[in-house]
Amino acid sequence: MTKRQTFFLSLLFVAASASSQVSADSLRNIINSKRPYEEQMDAAINLVQHFELKNFDSAIIEGDKALKIARRNTDSTAVAELKRHIGLANYFKGDYDLAAKNYYESISILEKKNDKQRLAPVYNELAKLYRKTRDLNRASSNYNKAESIYRELNDTSGIAMILNESGVVYEYREDYNEAVNRYTASMKLAEAAGDSLSVSYSLSNIAGVYVIEKKYDLAEKNLLRALAIRQQLKDSFALALTYSDLGVAMSGKGDYKKAIEYLTLSNQVAENLKYPELQSNNYNELSEVARRQGDFQKALSFYSIRTALRDSLMGLEKTKQIEELNAKYESAKKEQQIADQKHRIRLQDYLFIGIAGLVLLAGLLINSQYKRYKLKKERQLQGLLMKQQEMAAKSVLEAEENERQRIAKDLHDGVGQMMSAAKMNLSAIEEDLKFENKDQKESFDKIIQLVDDSCREVRTVSHIMMPNALLKNNLGAAVREFVDKLNSKNTQIDVYTEGLEERLDSHTETFLYRIIQECVNNAIKHANATSIDISLIRDKDGISGTIEDNGKGFDITDKGKFDGIGLKNITSRIEYLKGTVEFDAAPGRGTLIALHVPLT
Repeated sequence: MTKRQTFFLSLLFVAASASSQVSADSLRNIINSKRPYEEQMDAAINLVQHFELKNFDSAIIEGDKALKIARRNTDSTAVAELKRHIGLANYFKGDYDLAAKNYYESISILEKKNDKQRLAPVYNELAKLYRKTRDLNRASSNYNKAESIYRELNDTSGIAMILNESGVVYEYREDYNEAVNRYTASMKLAEAAGDSLSVSYSLSNIAGVYVIEKKYDLAEKNLLRALAIRQQLKDSFALALTYSDLGVAMSGKGDYKKAIEYLTLSNQVAENLKYPELQSNNYNELSEVARRQGDFQKALSFYSIRTALRDSLMGLEKTKQIEELNAKYESAKKEQQIADQKHRIRLQDYLFIGIAGLVLLAGLLINSQYKRYKLKKERQLQGLLMKQQEMAAKSVLEAEENERQRIAKDLHDGVGQMMSAAKMNLSAIEEDLKFENKDQKESFDKIIQLVDDSCREVRTVSHIMMPNALLKNNLGAAVREFVDKLNSKNTQIDVYTEGLEERLDSHTETFLYRIIQECVNNAIKHANATSIDISLIRDKDGISGTIEDNGKGFDITDKGKFDGIGLKNITSRIEYLKGTVEFDAAPGRGTLIALHVPLT
C-alpha cells in the first residue's frame, strides 16, 4: 500500500485549474505580443501550468523563459510563483533535489513579502516532498503551516486539499483512523463546494486505507467511483493514479488479470507523462503479481526495471542535497530572525533614547517655564514694590506739599494778619504819643518799619511756600514771578522758557516748580551764587531743563553731599515724575543741574 501513497494527490491544487487553460499557442502569442507586462507574465505562468500535467520538460523550459522576463522586470512575486511550478515539474520528473531548491527559493521570497495566498501552496508542495523522503515531522510542519494560512484566508478548497494530503502522513504513521477522518472531512468540504475532482481524490485515499485493512471490495467500490469522475473530467494524470490504485487493490484481492490490466494502463499514461515514480511503483506491483503467479523470470524483469527507475529517483546524493537545502533554508531563517531581533533591539534602543530625549526636553521646558514664571513673578513683585515705593513717595511729597500749603496759609492768614494789625495799631497810637525828643520819634518809626518789613517777609515766604502763581498761570509764568521776588542787586537770575503756554498736569507743574525753587535756594544760600541761568523747554519728548550758577560748586564724587535734604528733594521729585537728573559741578566753578521729565 505504501507504493500508492508515494504519488496520489500530487497535483490536487493545479489539476483543477489545468482543465481551464487556454491553448499553448494562444498563450505564446500573448507572451510575444506588445501587451502590458502584467498580461504577458500571466500568460507565461498559465503556459507553465498548461504543461504541468502533460509534459514536465516543457513546463520546465517554459518556466525558465518566463523567469528571465520576470527578473528583467524585477518582479519577485512572479519569480516565486514560477519557481513553485518549476519545482512541481522537477518533483514529478523525480528530480527531488531541484524541486526542493525551487520550493525554498519561492518560500524565501514569499515569506519576506508575507504573501500568504501564494505561500500556502508552496508549503504544501514542500510537505509532499518531505513526505516522499519519509521525513514525516517536516512534512507535518509544512502541512500545518499551509493549513493555518488556508484557515486564516477561509479557503475551504485549500483546507480540503491539506486534509487529504496530510492524511497520507498519518497512514505512514499507521494512524488509520485519523487518516480516514481527514479524508472524510476533505470529501465533505469538496462535495459542499461541488468539486468533483477533489471528491475523487478523497475516495482514492479512503480506498487506500481499505486496501491496508484488506477490505478489497470496499476499496474497489470507492476507486471505481473515483474512476468514473476522472473519466468524465478527462483528467489523464488522475486516471493514471486511479488505474495504479485499482491494480494494487486487485492484486491484493487476488484478481491478477485485472491487476495487470490496470497497472499496464497506468504505465502507458505515466510513460507519456514521463512520470518515473509512478512507473516504478507500477513495475514493483507487476513484479509482485508475476511472483504470485509463479512467473519468476517476469517478476525479476519487472523488478529490475523498477530498481533502475527507483535508483534514478532517489539516489543518496539527491537526499543529501535536499537535506543541505533544508539546512540552508533553516540557517537563513535563523539569520533573518537574528537580524530581525537585532533590528527590534535597535528600535528599542532608539525608542528609549527618544523617550529619554523627550523626557529631558520636557524637563528643560518645564524648568524654562518655571524660570519664566519665577521671573514673571519677580517682575510683578518688583513692579508692585516700585508701585508701592512710588505711591509712598507720592504720599510723602503730597503730604509735604500739603504741609507747605498749610504753613503758608497759617503764615499768610495768621502771622501775616497779626503783623498787619500790629502795624495798624502802632500807626493809630502814633498821634497820641508825645515824643520827648527826636530820638524817640526815630525809634518809633524804626519799630513801624520793622513790623512792615516783617509783614512783607511773611507774605513773601507764604507765597514761596504756596505758589499762587500756579493757580493763575502756567509753570513758566510761576517761575518768572518767583524769580522776580528774588532778584536783587546781589543776585541776577535769568529765565528762558519755551513751549510752556499749555498747562501741564498740576502735580507735574508743582513738582517742577519745587525743583527749580530748591535749586535756586541752594545756589543762593549754599553756593553764594551771584548769577543763575534757568532754562525750561517743552518738546514732543517732554520737558528739559537746566539750572546753572556761578557759585562755589561742590565735589560730585563725595556721596555725602547727596545725603543732604536739598539734593534728596530734587532727586526724589524727579524719580516721582519718572524723569532723570544729572549734576555737573566742581569746587570753584559753579554747578549745572540738567533734568528731563517725560510727559504722557
